[in-house]
Amino acid sequence: MATKVMIALEDDLDGGPADETVRFAVGGTQYEIDLNKKNARAFRKQLAPFVEHARKAGRGPRRPRIASSRQRSGDIRAWAKGQGIAVSDRGRIPASVMQQYDVAARGS
Repeated sequence: MATKVMIALEDDLDGGPADETVRFAVGGTQYEIDLNKKNARAFRKQLAPFVEHARKAGRGPRRPRIASSRQRSGDIRAWAKGQGIAVSDRGRIPASVMQQYDVAARGS
């Protein structure tokens, strides 16, 4: 005796048969929706202007941290704290703080 299992996708918008599962992400959350050809085409058409101006996300090659960049970060943090600017002891230094540091370093 043979068993046959069929999986039928149902369009999540109109309840009819679906042709594909569309996966997408917004705000760091991934989603998927089952759509027929017409609804999938409409979905892509609505996103097209945004996709046109977007860049693909992904992790590019990371630059190795070198001692000089660590030293610079330490110098910037020390300068900022001396100026009364709140910066964390770890993590990325805000670009605005780095710019202020560069301006101050050029002036001295």
